[in-house]
Amino acid sequence: MSSKVYFADMRTGSKRNLAGKVVRLFRSAGFSDLIAPGDLVALKLHIGQPGNLAFIPPPLVRQVVDLVYERGGKPFLTDCNTLYSGPRSNAIEHTVAAIEHGFSYATVKAPFIVADGLTGREAVVVSIDGVRLREARIGAAIARADAMIVLSHFKGHEVSGFGGAIKNLGMGCASRAGKQIQHSSIKPKVEPTKCKGDQLCIRACPVQAITLRSDRKAYIDETICIGCAECTILCPHEAISIQWSEGDKNSMQERMAEYALGAVQGKAGKVGFFNFLMHVGPLCDCYGFNDAAIVPDLGILASKDPVAIDQASVDLVNAAPGITSSRLGKNANSNDKFGVLWPDHDWRVQLAHGERIGLGSRQYELIPVEK
Repeated sequence: MSSKVYFADMRTGSKRNLAGKVVRLFRSAGFSDLIAPGDLVALKLHIGQPGNLAFIPPPLVRQVVDLVYERGGKPFLTDCNTLYSGPRSNAIEHTVAAIEHGFSYATVKAPFIVADGLTGREAVVVSIDGVRLREARIGAAIARADAMIVLSHFKGHEVSGFGGAIKNLGMGCASRAGKQIQHSSIKPKVEPTKCKGDQLCIRACPVQAITLRSDRKAYIDETICIGCAECTILCPHEAISIQWSEGDKNSMQERMAEYALGAVQGKAGKVGFFNFLMHVGPLCDCYGFNDAAIVPDLGILASKDPVAIDQASVDLVNAAPGITSSRLGKNANSNDKFGVLWPDHDWRVQLAHGERIGLGSRQYELIPVEK
């Protein structure tokens, strides 16, 4: 059964602009029906790594905020802290980054709330009927919200091929421990040459999985470690590294799709998705820079189905004329642009697995909205 995906292109004029198109997409896709008066509504987005300017423009986000208020909902912008160390790894710096990128209350008329708390530990464990996982650790504010609108900047990704609604749900809604679980089932490890033996990690570990060896170097017992990754952020010497991947290249995408399923648990009929196909770069937005776009700006999509909206987004990018001065180079007009960018990672995995576990359908009907 096909899902409806609504599409607005980038053409504008004196009587129509992009902000107005967001409003028409919201209403055409039936998002008004997702929100009841008094609902706490999470607007899940990526506020942009400092130095990266490819994030969704705040004035467009403001349109969604206003529409939620119109329905009597109580909107808040949200994201979870990063697994890696940096300016979005704790709620203080994360909030500062959001404000500096224009996501202040004065601009968007909604507060920015870091969903998994000060240091990424505030999560709700939800049960999922997955193939690889039986539970997911979802940022508490997201898990406890009544409804959710997911606003995703669509782009390439060096591990999942592309990042869209599924990644914004699965990876973006997960607490730090949940992110570690998705990236790899292998636990963090200590680099002895960098370890100073200060025992900060030992005191921070919630399950006492870290001890000090006779040579005063930290050691992580993988049989005890729960993969919360708190030690990776805490160590000032960067002696504890995240294990980003493992031998099975499909496993991360499949776990990510299952976490996406966890992120929407308890919100049946209460979640909508926007994909913004603007400045479609080759890399994840978590870098402190954004590379040249691989295709021209294509438009904005809206749907109640995260799998369908991602499939439609991939299809639009693959059908579009590529930009030869981008990372695609001489392969700019390939009909598998993400395959050209990341040949070692099959982007189809997340879509196929999402469909397999009941997250959504790869079959869709693309419906243009009125210009």
